[in-house]
Parts: sequence; structure tokens; C-alpha cells
Amino acid sequence: MKIIISNFSNDPIYEQISSQIKGMIIKGELGEGELLPSIRGLAKDLQVSVITTKRAYEELEKEGFIETVQGKGSFVAMQNKELMKERKLKIIEDKLAEIVDESRLLGLTYREVEKILKILFEEG
Repeated sequence: MKIIISNFSNDPIYEQISSQIKGMIIKGELGEGELLPSIRGLAKDLQVSVITTKRAYEELEKEGFIETVQGKGSFVAMQNKELMKERKLKIIEDKLAEIVDESRLLGLTYREVEKILKILFEEG
């Protein structure tokens, strides 16, 4: 599992960890029932405090992305497919909202943004 911590980010380290793990689950890179690294092991790999990784896992558990079994570890929770789709759509909406804001700042029209999006879709 590859997690990148940025010292330049305004987000706390535990949020960077939890959001990247959440993204891997949503994208299907981590499957249901898959064992996650131990809290201590992840802390060692990332060279961060055990408290930081523990908080990241607690956040993921609160949001229903992982389940922790005492003595066995933390696992990717079974996901409701409709809920997963809704979460993915929310991510796309958030990113598009950022694009709209940036486009307005640059004075781009809807048609100009639409052309860019069409080109990107056709390239993919």
C-alpha cells in the first residue's frame, strides 16, 4: 500500500492517510476483507507517530470503510455498492466544482470548459 505524506499540505497527517486509504477502497485498489497494515507497521513505514495512524484508522472505521477485529487487525469493510457509487459521484462533483470556480476566475465560458472536457474524454 503506497501512501504519500506531504509536509506542504494544510491537511493533518492523519487526514492525508485516511483520505488516501479511502480513495484506494473507493477505486477498488483495496478489496472487501483485505487486511490493512497494522497501526504500528504503517506508522513505521510512513515514519509517523502510532497515534497518527491510529487516528486515521479510527476515522476510517467511523465512516464505515474499515473494520477492526481485536487481535486480528483492520480489514476493508464490506461496502454497499450503491453507497460506493454515491461516494464516487460526490468526489467527481467536488472536483468539478473546483474546476468551475477556477474557470470562472479565468473568465472561461461554459462552452470553453465543455470543449476541454470533451477533448479529455476523447483522449481517455
